[in-house]
Parts: sequence; structure tokens; C-alpha cells
Amino acid sequence: MTEKFAVLNDLLRGAQRTALHLEMRDTYAGTDPSFITWLAGQPFDDADLDAWWHGIIHPLVARGVDVRRGRIVSEPVTDYIRYEYQITPAANLAAGEQVRWLPRRLASDLALPGNDFWLIDDQVVFNHFSGGGEMIDVEVVSEPPVVKLCASAFEAVWERAVDHQDYRPA
Repeated sequence: MTEKFAVLNDLLRGAQRTALHLEMRDTYAGTDPSFITWLAGQPFDDADLDAWWHGIIHPLVARGVDVRRGRIVSEPVTDYIRYEYQITPAANLAAGEQVRWLPRRLASDLALPGNDFWLIDDQVVFNHFSGGGEMIDVEVVSEPPVVKLCASAFEAVWERAVDHQDYRPA
């Protein structure tokens, strides 16, 4: 595990109240072998990744941590978002996360930070990606104005977003 994932992993495992994730990109890790296999129409097995993620999220949910993921997506959605939508039940929902989707056109009047983030209790973990969707760095910020901005942005998205069970990618 790279250092950037280790930082996020450690912060997530230590969450006491909230672990809120806002995703705003239309592609992530376009070189991910599972995505490439899915794109080719071949069966793939994400059991190892799912087990790792469930091992982080299940204990949080079990101790009452609010674990939610909001996704802002362009429509029509990219192939990567279709892939993400398809794996959400096994990868995220089965782990205990709540997931909602917000079409980007419904987010135009929301004040959003410039990067995806996790809000873990009173710390923001900004995820920095390359143009192609590869994670290149994480930045941990605990300044109250930044935490407030991210908490407000997440809740605004969550309020407008559609629950995974009801969302259909366009």
C-alpha cells in the first residue's frame, strides 16, 4: 500500500463520528485492471478489493460512524461511472456505506471545494488526481473554515442527490 493510501486508511480506521466522501470526477484510475476487464465485457473478480474495503468500513458502521458517499456525475455518464455504478452494491453498499448520486446539472449553484475529499470527523482529506484519474496525493487539512466548507458542501449534495437504489445512470 502506498503512503498516500496508508494515510487515508489510518484516518478512516480512526473515525469516531463521520466518514463522508464526496466524489466529483467522471473517471478514476482509468488503468485499473478491473475497469479494463469490465470495459472489455469480461468477467472480473474484485473480491480482494471488496474484502479490504469491507474490513475498513464494517467496523466503522458497527460502532455507529456515519459513513456516506456522494457522487456528482456528468450525464450522459462515462464508462467509468457506469462501472462504478455497477460495482457499488458489492463494493460500497455491502460494506455498510450509504451512496447517493447527483447529476452535475443539479449541482451548479452549490459551493463545492475544488477536489474530491473525505471528511473524517474534524479533518478533511483532499484527494488529488492526475487528469487521467490516477490518485497522486492526499492532503490532510484541519483548519475550521475548510472543514466547515466541506461539511456544508457534502450535506448540500446529499440533500439533492438520489439514493443508489433509485438512481439510473443516463
